[in-house]
Amino acid sequence: MIIRGAVWKLGDNVSTDEILPGKYMGIDQDKLAVHALEGAVPGLVSRIKPGDILVGGRNFGTGSSRQQAAIALREAGFGAVVSSSFARIFFRNCINVGLPVLWSSDVVTHTQEGDQLEIDTEAGVISNTTRETQYTVAPLPPFARQIVSAGGLLSYASARLGKSLVPTEPEGEVSA
Repeated sequence: MIIRGAVWKLGDNVSTDEILPGKYMGIDQDKLAVHALEGAVPGLVSRIKPGDILVGGRNFGTGSSRQQAAIALREAGFGAVVSSSFARIFFRNCINVGLPVLWSSDVVTHTQEGDQLEIDTEAGVISNTTRETQYTVAPLPPFARQIVSAGGLLSYASARLGKSLVPTEPEGEVSA
């Protein structure tokens, strides 16, 4: 998978509360995007373009284990998240919702906001086309790439089982 986009840069210890404030936990998944990063950089989501890349510092996604934070970033249009390190549960939540995540202290250190990146998730190569630099990173493991490529864990499992596991709204009234 190749991802291309502009860099939006954040610092260390960005929490899931900053990625998606707790007051939005009860809203529909498709409405989370407008509140993405509201606790860190209000208004940022209105400036990103589909495929842009979020670059964070150390311990990105710390805090609660809410999956909605990863969904909000995906729905806002981020193509990937690159960080020096991730909170373990946030990292897996990103994979589970189909959002590629990669570790690279070099990218965090040597990339500026607005730079253009190209990420090859299979080869483990991140190219900064603005600065004409390239970084080798650990590629996502094959199973994680399969989940991300499928659009997330539910879609992946649905395809493997040959039936949909994605929840649907019931049609009409439901009687007891």
